[in-house]
Amino acid sequence: MPDTGPTVVLPGRPLTTGELLDSAVLLLRGQAPVLLPVAAVLAAAEQLVLLPLRSAVRATAPLWWVSDADDLGTFWFLLALGAATEVMIIMLLGNPAARAAARALVGRRSTAADAWGPGGRWGATVLLAPAVGAVMLLAALLGPAWFVGFALLGAVAPALVVDRVAPVRAINRSAALAVRVGGRAAALRVLGYLVWWIIRVGLGWGTFTGLTTLGLTTEGWAGAVAMLVWAAVNAVAYAALACLDAVLHLETRIRTEGLDIRLSRAPGAARTPELLAVGG
Repeated sequence: MPDTGPTVVLPGRPLTTGELLDSAVLLLRGQAPVLLPVAAVLAAAEQLVLLPLRSAVRATAPLWWVSDADDLGTFWFLLALGAATEVMIIMLLGNPAARAAARALVGRRSTAADAWGPGGRWGATVLLAPAVGAVMLLAALLGPAWFVGFALLGAVAPALVVDRVAPVRAINRSAALAVRVGGRAAALRVLGYLVWWIIRVGLGWGTFTGLTTLGLTTEGWAGAVAMLVWAAVNAVAYAALACLDAVLHLETRIRTEGLDIRLSRAPGAARTPELLAVGG
C-alpha cells in the first residue's frame, strides 16, 4: 500500500544539502530497528579486528593515538585498515538502507521483511565488499587518495540493489554518478563523513572521559571500555552514512537522469522499487 504517513523521506525532487542530510536522518530513524543491531555487531567486530594492531603500536585509549615514532609505519597501516573496514561496513549497511530508500521514493513503507527478504542481492554485496575494502585500503595508504576513494564508492550498494546493475558495473556506476554535476555527490559524501567524524570524536572521547571522571573506568579496563564506546558510536555513524549514501544516490538520479519524471508518468500501482532499475 502507498505510504500516506506525514513524514516524507524522499520528496521526489532535487534537494538542497540540508534537505539531503535531513532525509538521511529520517531514513535512519525509520530503519533504526533494522540497521542499528547489524551495525552494532559489525562495529564491534571491527574493534576486535583492529585490536592486535593497536596493541602492536601501543596506541592508548580512548583516541588510540601513538607516541612512539618507531611505530608510525604500523600506525599508518592501522589507520588505513580502519578506513577499509569502515567503508565495507557502510556498504553492507547500504544494502538494506538502499532498499528502504527506494521503497520510500515510490511511496511504500519498508519493513524488516523488505530489508532482508528475497531480491536484496546480498551475495553480490558481500562479494563486492572486500573488493571495495581493498581499494580503500590502498587509497588510504596513499594518504590524500582516501578522500577520492571514499567519495567515489558510496553508491556501490545502491547501484546493486536499486539500479540492479551487474556487479562488475556497480563500482563504475558509483564513480560515474559521484562525479556528475561537478562532483556534487562525491563532495557531499565526504562532507557527510566529516560531519559524522566530528560527532564520533566528540561523543566517543566525551563518553570515555565522563566514565573515567565518575570512576567507572579503571586503568586495566580502559581499552575494553574504549572499544565498547567506539563500537556504539560507530554503529550509529555507519548506519547514518549508509542512509546518506542511499538518499544521495536516488537524489543524484533524480537530478541527472530524470528519475522523478519516470515516476510521475507511472500509474500508482506501477510505482514499485522495480521501476527504479536501470538494468545491465
